[in-house]
Amino acid sequence: MRRTQSRLADGREIFYFDESPDEARDLVDRRPLKWAEPHTEIRWDPILEEWVVIAPLRQDRTFLPSSDQCPLCPSTPAYATEIPAGHYDVVVFENRFPSFASSSAEGASPASGSGPGGEGGGLFSRRAGVGRCEVVCFTSDHGGSLSGLSPARMRTVVAALADRSQALGALPGVEQVFCYENRGIEIGVTLSHPHGQIYAYPFVTPRSRRMLDSARRYRESTGRDLFGDVLASEERARVRVVAGSPHWTAFVPAAARWPYEIHLYPRRKVAELADLGEEELEELAWLYPAVLRQLESLDECPVPYVAAWHQAPVRVDRDLAYLHLELFTIRRAPGKLKYLAGSESGMGAFINDIAPEEAARRLREGGS
Repeated sequence: MRRTQSRLADGREIFYFDESPDEARDLVDRRPLKWAEPHTEIRWDPILEEWVVIAPLRQDRTFLPSSDQCPLCPSTPAYATEIPAGHYDVVVFENRFPSFASSSAEGASPASGSGPGGEGGGLFSRRAGVGRCEVVCFTSDHGGSLSGLSPARMRTVVAALADRSQALGALPGVEQVFCYENRGIEIGVTLSHPHGQIYAYPFVTPRSRRMLDSARRYRESTGRDLFGDVLASEERARVRVVAGSPHWTAFVPAAARWPYEIHLYPRRKVAELADLGEEELEELAWLYPAVLRQLESLDECPVPYVAAWHQAPVRVDRDLAYLHLELFTIRRAPGKLKYLAGSESGMGAFINDIAPEEAARRLREGGS
């Protein structure tokens, strides 16, 4: 794989990941863009003890453009996009409308309040939204999908995610790196081109913090690894396992929150994507798209989903973390969505309409 780095007209970085070592690219962005200086902030919620991101510039982000105006397609003589090259394999670039940005550290309002990093006697701590957000384009084919990628291309995608995760984790102020894909307008996607994102957070996210706290308590009481024991229990039960290989297991969790939810675990405990070995990567390259196709078999229409990679935080609890993918859809039946209404949104208490064992059976049948 060949990695080529360049800059867009407004100073944002762009990285090409090519499967051919001899690939030549037009790297010059000829658009008349102003130098990018986005600023965001994070504010501490003292009641829930969570950081909330305030990023008003995202109100202006591109929203469902026509296919001939897609900013993630290769550039043409008639239309210059975010990607100057006329074709590409996999490309990663800084988001034009980020939730976090390194420039937020410059000229940011000083922290105030008594929360983390706060100054003074108030409750409402504020910090600059230091970090980074990147867009990952899986293919130049506007009508493609992650599930339709070849194993070779999937390897390139995973290599790009691992490369950028390590680079972002080394940035000052970054505490966690999160790779994910949103697919479908029902999920909130504003660009239909097959792509994902990478977030470099200036804090450990609430979900990760809670998972790692559970793993710590489990280790203290049993001396064992929580994630590994959950995986082993699901493998023994078999009833919720939907796919697997010698190095990976995909299963519907016993307490699934979403109508169709799949967790994909390596059978060897590793902290992040960059830790995967050659055989693990080879199997992931065909198993990941295969599991996505199982999900897509549930409906004739494209299934909206979120695919979220859980990696270890940059500096804390790395020994507790266990790399895994969580994949779920909000569609509970053809034409019907699982809305996060009163109980879920108001109280954080999920109610699932489909028994996980039944969901696993349907997924297995879809993949057969």
